[in-house]
Amino acid sequence: MFPNLRRIAILTAAAGALASCATDRSVGLAPGVEVTTLAELPPPQGVNAYLIGPQETLQIEVVGAPSLSGTFLTDVDSRLDFPLTGTLDVAGKTPAEAGRIIADALRGTYVRDPQVRVLPKEFPVPAISVGGQVKKPGNYSAAGQPTLLRLVNQAEGLTEYARLDDVLIMRSVADRRYIGVYNLGAIQRGNYPDPQLYPNDIVMVGDSPERRRLLVLLQVLPPIVTTAAILITQQ
Repeated sequence: MFPNLRRIAILTAAAGALASCATDRSVGLAPGVEVTTLAELPPPQGVNAYLIGPQETLQIEVVGAPSLSGTFLTDVDSRLDFPLTGTLDVAGKTPAEAGRIIADALRGTYVRDPQVRVLPKEFPVPAISVGGQVKKPGNYSAAGQPTLLRLVNQAEGLTEYARLDDVLIMRSVADRRYIGVYNLGAIQRGNYPDPQLYPNDIVMVGDSPERRRLLVLLQVLPPIVTTAAILITQQ
């Protein structure tokens, strides 16, 4: 009996160590990131339905300069190789912003007062990225003003390891990145409003090390100890 108890204690300690080592819950340590509370996460200013990304086809017109107009493809880093100006960085820019970048590069040296129009060949559906402990991670449509709970439901709900009080929403507002930390369980109970999501938001559902530790224990403990292990874990 005593060898079995010693083995259980060792396995319990090992499982706890693995869970603690695999989880880092600190947020907002990167430069330019601001951590806010649920009520303070700001909405984006003028939500852009389309931002230029990698390997996208753009129709560019320089008014009065047909030799500079045509169809162009961004590279894998969302840069644009444009005639006379060389490589221009248009990653994450709107078509209007990309037009101003091209016009500024052409102005003076090549064209006195360039007027540039940029149109994507196809407008992708604005999306929200969902990852972490949901059953179906991926990109989901941002149409129809989705909320956090609705989006989690679209992702087929939470996995058994999801931690309800560790749900993050990452958002860029006016060239600043914000992270909102949410308690999904409290939102489900109606203690907090269900926050609205916007195009280009990123949602991450955290992992519960306690649940993973319990799974390890259930795999190695004899059946007679299982009930006690569950009760201990739930305290």
